[in-house]
Amino acid sequence: MHEIEPFYNWRHIYVSEEDERSPFYGRVYSEFVFSHTIYNYYIHPQWDEFESRTLYMKVLLADYDEHYVVIELFGEWNDAIENDIMNIKREVVDKFAESGITKFILIAENVLNFHSGDKDYYEEWFEEVTDAGGWIACLNMPEQTQHDFRKAKLNRFIELIELDNWRTYKPFHLFKLIDQQINNRLD
Repeated sequence: MHEIEPFYNWRHIYVSEEDERSPFYGRVYSEFVFSHTIYNYYIHPQWDEFESRTLYMKVLLADYDEHYVVIELFGEWNDAIENDIMNIKREVVDKFAESGITKFILIAENVLNFHSGDKDYYEEWFEEVTDAGGWIACLNMPEQTQHDFRKAKLNRFIELIELDNWRTYKPFHLFKLIDQQINNRLD
């Protein structure tokens, strides 16, 4: 698990620890000291913690002019015990929403498990972004994780999208593609 790094090919465009509006502003990372773990397995030091013991993230891009953010997730999404959705909502989403972000792209290909809990934070997040003309999309969640996500009926709040080659897109083109897919589904 320590070899799985956040996607870094957009770092010439955006660096979350240098963005004053990012919840991770000012963070300093080590390339050599592995201090964070998921179930006793060390993970790469570039992942950001946000009050969860099993789920980590990296903000890959925040575009305040176009009102979207791309966040890569890693680990186990556990609402049952860790209440991860509350932590995501309060520690990250709310901070970006204060800066006008209304569209959220979550890349979940490295979310290994999902355990559902209460739906309140999903509903709150969904209502806030849709009232502002936004949406929440989750890319490439593994099948077994999607199964548990759909079983909890959370796909009513977060659009599940498959896009195998997302890394080949520039951030704006990825955003436009997802925005178009979601708008087409709504029509």
